[in-house]
Amino acid sequence: QVQLVESGGGLVQAGGSLRLSCVASGNTFSRNVMAWYRQAPGKQREFVAVVTAGGTTNYADSLKGRFTISRDNAKNTMWLQMNNLKPEDTAIYYCKATGPMFGSIWGQGTQVTVSS
Repeated sequence: QVQLVESGGGLVQAGGSLRLSCVASGNTFSRNVMAWYRQAPGKQREFVAVVTAGGTTNYADSLKGRFTISRDNAKNTMWLQMNNLKPEDTAIYYCKATGPMFGSIWGQGTQVTVSS
């Protein structure tokens, strides 16, 4: 019953920025751990960032300083602010929600393409 809808992906030049959004349906958003993952062509899906129900954040080591995860429980929304984008950031970015009531739910993914 939890649905995640992502937006904000697109084409951007290297050095530019994008802000991804993930809007969640359901009644337990404030209790969920929310995270972003990404999957580049030919590679496994990898962890990007996470924000807990209490607001604690963590990032993949390689992305610290460039990406920022945030959430607004009143809007049932999570964001990923991506700055100083590099071509190697090109991937499908997925929103993930985890909660004790339903386990893990994934969004459909949004394509981010970084060109030079």
